[in-house]
Amino acid sequence: MLRAILLGPPGAGKGTQAAKLVEKYNVPHISTGDIFRKNIKEGTELGNKAKEYMNAGKLVPDELVVELVTSRLSEDDCKKQGFLLDGFPRTVFQAEKLDEFLKENDEQIDIVIDFKVAHDVLVERMTGRRVCKNCGASFHIKNIPPKKDGICDRCGNELVQRADDNLDTVTNRLNVYDKETAPLFNYYEKSGKLESFDGEKQLDSLFEEICKAIGDR
Repeated sequence: MLRAILLGPPGAGKGTQAAKLVEKYNVPHISTGDIFRKNIKEGTELGNKAKEYMNAGKLVPDELVVELVTSRLSEDDCKKQGFLLDGFPRTVFQAEKLDEFLKENDEQIDIVIDFKVAHDVLVERMTGRRVCKNCGASFHIKNIPPKKDGICDRCGNELVQRADDNLDTVTNRLNVYDKETAPLFNYYEKSGKLESFDGEKQLDSLFEEICKAIGDR
């Protein structure tokens, strides 16, 4: 069983590595970003609240996020298989609340996986992302371009840039991340759980390094 946290700024490649880790270790992938986007698409009250913050490049308030995540971690699949947290915690307050929740259930985090990527690389990655309005397929104008510019390979519908992927919002998100999450590294370094990796490495090599670090624990 694996209980792990993925840390790193938006665009660091957490989602890509998460998919590979989920397949290898058979753990539920708990992504706050995915949960918020799902709620936004469905127009729920939580989604509408989250949308205001996300579109402005701000972090969703701690209390809202903690309640959402701990509720998800209480479900049977997480109890039996562990979990991979992506996008949570982002503040020391969230980390403390997570540890309190796990301690109450006689559980603890095994490893905190941190991705290091230069700001200019992150900006290029994020502003170049495109998503299909119809089927949700993801592309990138440089790294994973569609066969026809602006058109989805899968269903032929229009590709768009998400509101939170424009340059101004991306820059603000990165600045907010740096400011809000910097204390997290000290928190997890003190606990001995933190392992940092070069997020600009080739995907498979990076994945091998992560698996080795997990295996060494």
